[in-house]
Amino acid sequence: MRLGRYVMPVSAALGFGFLYIPILILVIYSFNASKLVTVWGGFSTQWYVELFRDPQILDAAKLSFKIATASATLALVLGVAAAMTLVRFRWFKGRTLLTGMVAAPLVMPEVITGLSLLLLFVALDNLLGWPAGRGVTTIILAHATFGMAFVAVIVQARLRDMDRTLEEAAMDLGARPLTVFFTITIPSIAPALVAAWLLAFTLSLDDLVIASFVSGPGSSTLPMVVFSKVRLGISPDINALATLMIMIVALGGAIGFWQIRRSMRGRSSR
Repeated sequence: MRLGRYVMPVSAALGFGFLYIPILILVIYSFNASKLVTVWGGFSTQWYVELFRDPQILDAAKLSFKIATASATLALVLGVAAAMTLVRFRWFKGRTLLTGMVAAPLVMPEVITGLSLLLLFVALDNLLGWPAGRGVTTIILAHATFGMAFVAVIVQARLRDMDRTLEEAAMDLGARPLTVFFTITIPSIAPALVAAWLLAFTLSLDDLVIASFVSGPGSSTLPMVVFSKVRLGISPDINALATLMIMIVALGGAIGFWQIRRSMRGRSSR
């Protein structure tokens, strides 16, 4: 019995250590003065300075943030629409098909998703002339396509737990559905919207496979640039770049968690 009490804590410690110790080592070696990433040569921030002097990295970072912001916003709009349809309109023709289409990007291999989107964009270009070629637009559309699936899942869970009495009371008092949606529904599910947007933003910022299929000349994202550099050997400035990306993702996660906790405390105090 005594041994059993230590099994779960030890297993959790080993699991989290396996996941996070390599990340911690990467962060530490981003401050390494040596050019050799496996040899500690003292503390230095020179690689962060070198990183911000690399125009290729800076241009790719700006492009990635632009794409991630646009695709996350588009995914949020489409995902909320899909979630509202699936939760509020339970019985309609094509519900099963819509549910499958929303869930498909969650389980579809990224290679298949990227290839299918590439073929779609090529066909649209031949038929309609839009999007003309592959570039920023096609990457945004591709990232929004799989990002909306994650948004829909998060928003659906919040909508199912939402108390609809306020909405019903507002409509009984004469409020229009659109007014109820923007004044009651949106504020009630705001924490889920923030979490969903941050997740879609992170997924877009981190994507390599799909972007490689649908990108074109002059539209290399940050993961694509990093991958091309790593293939020639890991350099210390890549560790510095990875550390900055970890900090950005952690900050976004902390903001989302804080927003959710704040909303939960507000509801419990009512």
